[in-house]
Amino acid sequence: MKKFFLAAFAVIVLAGCTEDIDTSAKYVFKDKTIAQYLEDKEYYSEYVRLLGLVPVSEISKTTVKQLLSARGHYTVFAPTNDAVMAYLDTLCAQGLITEPSWDGFTSDEDRDSIERAIVYNSILDSGDQPAYDILDFPEHEHEFGLTNMNDRKLRVFYGITDPDSILINETVVINKKNRGIILTNGYIHQVEGVIAPSNDRLGEFIAHWARTPSSGYSVMAKLVMACGLVDSLNAFRDDTWERMYLSGEVEDLREHTSFHQVGTIPMHRYYGFTLFVETDRLWEEALGKPAEDISVSDVCDFLRTSGLFDYIDGTLYDEDYGNKMNVLNQFVTYHLLNQRIGREKLVIHYNELGFNYTQKTAPSIPIMDFYQTMGLPRLLKTYESRESNGIFLNRFPVLRNGRGQFSPSRDNINDYHESGQFPQLKGSSAWPGENQGVRVLTYTEAGTDASSIVNGIVYPIDNFLVCTENVCNQMSSQRIRIDAGCMMPELMNNDIRSHRDYYSYGATNCRGIPTNYPYIENIEINEGTDFFYLPGYLTQWHNLQGDEYNIIGQYDFTMKLPPVPRAGQYEIRFGVATGSRVRSMAQVYFGTDRNMMPAAGIPMDLRMGGLYKYDGNITTDSNVGWEEDNGDEEHDEEVTKRMRTKGFMKAPNSWTNVLGGSKTVRQYDYMTRRIVVSTYLTPYQNYYIRFKSVLEDMNREFFMDYFEYVAKEVYDNPEEPEDIW
Repeated sequence: MKKFFLAAFAVIVLAGCTEDIDTSAKYVFKDKTIAQYLEDKEYYSEYVRLLGLVPVSEISKTTVKQLLSARGHYTVFAPTNDAVMAYLDTLCAQGLITEPSWDGFTSDEDRDSIERAIVYNSILDSGDQPAYDILDFPEHEHEFGLTNMNDRKLRVFYGITDPDSILINETVVINKKNRGIILTNGYIHQVEGVIAPSNDRLGEFIAHWARTPSSGYSVMAKLVMACGLVDSLNAFRDDTWERMYLSGEVEDLREHTSFHQVGTIPMHRYYGFTLFVETDRLWEEALGKPAEDISVSDVCDFLRTSGLFDYIDGTLYDEDYGNKMNVLNQFVTYHLLNQRIGREKLVIHYNELGFNYTQKTAPSIPIMDFYQTMGLPRLLKTYESRESNGIFLNRFPVLRNGRGQFSPSRDNINDYHESGQFPQLKGSSAWPGENQGVRVLTYTEAGTDASSIVNGIVYPIDNFLVCTENVCNQMSSQRIRIDAGCMMPELMNNDIRSHRDYYSYGATNCRGIPTNYPYIENIEINEGTDFFYLPGYLTQWHNLQGDEYNIIGQYDFTMKLPPVPRAGQYEIRFGVATGSRVRSMAQVYFGTDRNMMPAAGIPMDLRMGGLYKYDGNITTDSNVGWEEDNGDEEHDEEVTKRMRTKGFMKAPNSWTNVLGGSKTVRQYDYMTRRIVVSTYLTPYQNYYIRFKSVLEDMNREFFMDYFEYVAKEVYDNPEEPEDIW
């Protein structure tokens, strides 16, 4: 494995320092392009030479220098001559070249590869949107929304003692004087090193960390290797899809019926992973010995004697660590997601009540997502609120939701903020305060490796992450709302889901998912189905997190659903927006065998809102019984009961359609939830749901946004009815 590029010095950093950056000495050269400016500076001459050698792609003769001479919006992290020579020194010290110069390469292919890497890693192309000025950079340890020309995400670090200090990928310093230079076609930020993220994959990093206690991850690395997961974590790209895309075997979808944009097929199908890691320091405190002395058997003994896995029938305590029922495998795989999730997307803030994404206001009400972990199918909850002071895993606070102690007859607080209290434990737990959750640390806090990994991302955590009996019970005693995107790892891995940052991505720019290839592993799409993803950024749509899925045509598709946390009677609900007048009608099927599923009730008519049925130019009464909440508890509960008898519920009170707005989607009659399934479900079981059009109109749209799992103790609780959030 290639030698890792690690920081040569320690930098103390802190989140959220960008507002203090000094911009008083900003240079403005509105009469020059980026290429012209660079050519005028002798200390960029080596970089300019490389720009003139490197083509913009493998199939183009246009050079990157020509690209930077034309109109556009480019962000260029320009290395000086000294930076380029220092990089060649590094390659020589590693034995990759024979001398620290371009003559030190033993093959033209290797030299060309390094030249391309230096150039491609240094440039972001914003397309039609503005390039990145310093003040537009993401927060500490967050990634730019755009990939660079090398298809990699760059991460930003800020200094705590000197907030004006900025680094890329923790190691490359941006020059304080020569940055934020405004040109006709973008910005230049001079860097004092070459941006060279490693091309090594997560499995390769794991193997390296297992031998390197200084990484801070050595114990977990040994555990991952013992479970035989290294090869799986080295998966990077679907080469079959690459060949099909390049040969034209897959095509963009037809025009979307409402937005008249073709559904652009993704160029790549990358695999990705997120790994949450207890630091070596935590393991040393728990087991009382240095990390390098902690063995796999030490950890297995620790897990066995804890008794935390005894509640799972069939748990094995042998040395067959590759078995998903083995205690070590259960522990390790609960730390792994099969999608690469940047810090800015661990919790997706967008249009929740009290938050304005465009103004980057502080978190407001709790926002959470639920992801299925690898190995034994289980749910992991990501969470952040104003009160949490950071991102947590499996946090379960008591919320001021107008129920229980906050009901109208008592405190009557119904703002959905944390109360400062946590529920009692329900079953075995890893520690007494488990319901407060496991905090996701910054690399600075943890003192751990922050390397950029080509197919994954690693987060240090502050406590042991275990899917305990208490965690499962807490999840099932609360409503589980799952954005449909959480079920499609490919959307996150290929930068499709919530692809937004400081620039606008818009309602259009539809993305298409092919029918003739299983691009999304969890969805089987049959012929006649046009599957669109719409980012919905800044569109004032009423959707959870702003985006939605439109499935158009004589569609027929089957989705694999996430697992439930514990056995019991559940309702499965489906969020619907009926405002469009081209919605469709679908028969729903549900079961454990994707090839033999019984129908779940009568067809679901997505044209039906709370008050009206919207069908083309015709509007008729829906007779669902929707009425706006008026604050009278008896009235509001009666409306809820009346709608539930017809399989409907009002939309949640948690988000708005206007960023920073106060009118929630619950106040719109055409926003509803449908109770599509009510049945007994068991954990660790795969469940599938199928939607099949019952209308013959090929231009009708099936709308999809989010699902809910709601246990009977939540929706049918006489003492504490389900809240409106």
